[in-house]
Amino acid sequence: MSAVSLEALAILESRVRWLASWTIHNANHLRSAQTGEVKVGGHQASCASISSIMTALYFKSLRPQDRVAVKPHAAPNFHAIQYLAGNQTLEKLQNFRGFHGAQSYPSRTKDIDDVDFSTGSVGLGVAQTLFSSLVQDYVSAHGWLNKAPEGRMISLIGDAEMDEGNIYEALLEGWKHGLRNCWWIVDYNRQSLDAVIREGLWEKFESIFRSFGWDVVVLKYGSLQEAAFKETGGDKLRSWIDSCPNQLYCALAYQGGAAWRKRLLDELGDQGDVSELINRRSDDELSALMCNLGGHDLPSLINAFDEAGTHDRPTLFLCYTVKGFGLPLAGHKDNHAGLMTTKQMDGLRQELGIREGHEWDKWEGAGQDAASLQRLVATAPFFAKGARRYEADTVPVPARLPQPASAEKSLSTQMGFGQILHEISKADGELAKKIVTTAPDVTVSTNLGGWVNQRGLFAKEELADTFKSEHIPSTYKWSFSPSGQHLELGIAESNLFLMLSALGLSHSINGERLLPIGTVYDPFILRAADQLNYACYQDARFMLVATPSGITLAPEGGAHQSISTPLVGMAQDGLAAFEPAFVDELAIIMRFGFDYMQRDGEGDPDERTWLRDQTGGSLYLRLSTRPVEQPLRTFTAEQEQDIVDGAYWLRKPGPNAQIVIAYTGAVAPEAINAVGLMAEDRRDIGLLAITSADRLNAGWTAAQRARDRGAHHAQSHIERLFNDVPENCSLITVLDGHPATLAWLGAVKGNTIRTLGVEHFGQTGTIADLYRHYGIDTQSIMQAAETISSGGKIRYIKAI
Repeated sequence: MSAVSLEALAILESRVRWLASWTIHNANHLRSAQTGEVKVGGHQASCASISSIMTALYFKSLRPQDRVAVKPHAAPNFHAIQYLAGNQTLEKLQNFRGFHGAQSYPSRTKDIDDVDFSTGSVGLGVAQTLFSSLVQDYVSAHGWLNKAPEGRMISLIGDAEMDEGNIYEALLEGWKHGLRNCWWIVDYNRQSLDAVIREGLWEKFESIFRSFGWDVVVLKYGSLQEAAFKETGGDKLRSWIDSCPNQLYCALAYQGGAAWRKRLLDELGDQGDVSELINRRSDDELSALMCNLGGHDLPSLINAFDEAGTHDRPTLFLCYTVKGFGLPLAGHKDNHAGLMTTKQMDGLRQELGIREGHEWDKWEGAGQDAASLQRLVATAPFFAKGARRYEADTVPVPARLPQPASAEKSLSTQMGFGQILHEISKADGELAKKIVTTAPDVTVSTNLGGWVNQRGLFAKEELADTFKSEHIPSTYKWSFSPSGQHLELGIAESNLFLMLSALGLSHSINGERLLPIGTVYDPFILRAADQLNYACYQDARFMLVATPSGITLAPEGGAHQSISTPLVGMAQDGLAAFEPAFVDELAIIMRFGFDYMQRDGEGDPDERTWLRDQTGGSLYLRLSTRPVEQPLRTFTAEQEQDIVDGAYWLRKPGPNAQIVIAYTGAVAPEAINAVGLMAEDRRDIGLLAITSADRLNAGWTAAQRARDRGAHHAQSHIERLFNDVPENCSLITVLDGHPATLAWLGAVKGNTIRTLGVEHFGQTGTIADLYRHYGIDTQSIMQAAETISSGGKIRYIKAI
């Protein structure tokens, strides 16, 4: 690079560091003083330590097709860079961490400045880039990468994030799938929130990554240091730097040139040549030399990025930095969440030549022509083509999904799912082509085997099925090929959800829409609840099939029986949760799901359900291994809509109904049997089949808000259904999960309610044993009906 270009980049680096620092200062010291906010927060030191790296990337090394996950605490840097590029507004910077302002951590859905990957829960953005690279390979192998050349998936990482275990789970999966085009750039400032990083950790990182086939580039020394090492005595200075403990280096960086001089002269002694090397420099020059680490040296960074850009091997950059570089709090161990004082900020402003009242001006104090600097930003490759998100056509979804060909009268929803997917796989339509499945080593046990037999496993190179070639009989005829549509994962649920997140963003990242389906054992959703939340927060679109579920998985014992997952399904934003009891319901829900996953509309809620269905989202299907006798029936369009909306009457209550039984999922036979037995003397008894407690509750809550705002006609689906329920009627709810899932139904109309469910870890046994033990069998439902009713008077009974 020319000296002129380096000088301009140095100015951009200074502007990024200033604007990030000022944005945080404004939020905490100026805006909060006006509004009375408590401490707003921000991470000035964390921004400063990576400002050089981000300057080199965004203004020089990145291409439009490259995608970046910014370390969470460097969000103000990102917003500052986008502000200089014209993609972020002054108003949002001024309202950083405020309502509708620039977000605390980069967000795809809430920020306006072209965020590639949301970050915030540390470590997840890191692993996301790995899986996004694998998805890019999948799209490319299927011949769909037409809108742009292959890009690099890049993560900017705080060194403390490297403690996150999901990073190493992802690393293993990347090796299995031949990871390419992935860079992880570590801001190795050696300081975390609570501590200074342990000595020698970089060597462990280097060893781990090299063993998984990554290139490792260590950027330890900057250009000033490299030049000093060539001076007489420079070898001794280098040895001292290499042996200096992390804590001491940080402390000296904070204390400045005089402290560096004293420590170096004390420890190196009067050795002539090295002493002269030190004494030739003023205190400021010596401090600049000792803090000129590789991660702050633009020529070193750009050269390293250029070199790595000549190949597609995954690369880890370990960039030594000083936390708080260029700020008064540089190197101090308390600087992670520390904020510069007003006095310190004023001093920095004056040092940079920024006039008071001009702090937000893009090029204030730059010392170069503003127009030329703006041209430099506008012509940087990353920004030259404008917005970088793609759009993709929707995949047509048939009006009906093919029904299972099996003639079995008794079928579980898990088996029904596998059979429906198998029927889809046998057609060669657009829907079948765009479905991609994945599972954490539970492909067979979650009934994906038929799909994989038909569509194959994905690999970048052909891999024969050895059992087939050796003529060994097997139910599963699985071969790997670039045309395969199942991505095999190891036993790591965090990897499943990150893979679903990457697959579910392909329409925006790669310009090609995929319809991802991931299967997992329902109890193990909680192993990766953070990753699931992260995928939904990014607005990734996928279908999560969680099976088997509930204590209905009786012989497996409490370790494999899920209790709280229905509540997870209700509480997780961006995820519509369903729990059908019958396969015909499941087929309707899956058909809805393939369409729902592709919606991205805006506007007011549907005034029929008050759900935000036009915005779309992901799905969670909680399925069971319990075979249930399947009814032979044909639904009307209205009944199909009821199933999608969350519930329908299997038996409408009569005008004199004293009891309504509401069930969800695998306990359908018990609820149906109880109603059949009680109907002999309670003719008006009702039976409500709930297919989605989540959507019922969301619609009811939304309708209440609408009425609060003046839409007095608003009525949700559950409220319309309950128009048929007399006021003095009692409700009994039952499911094989936590009873709180349906407990809110009593508040819809003020009916007395008894909630039957499971609150404690299960144990081994038969379904009958466990249902009886936990009070969700037929007799328990009937007993609850007797208990809750007494002469037509309402009695409040404690829910079990």
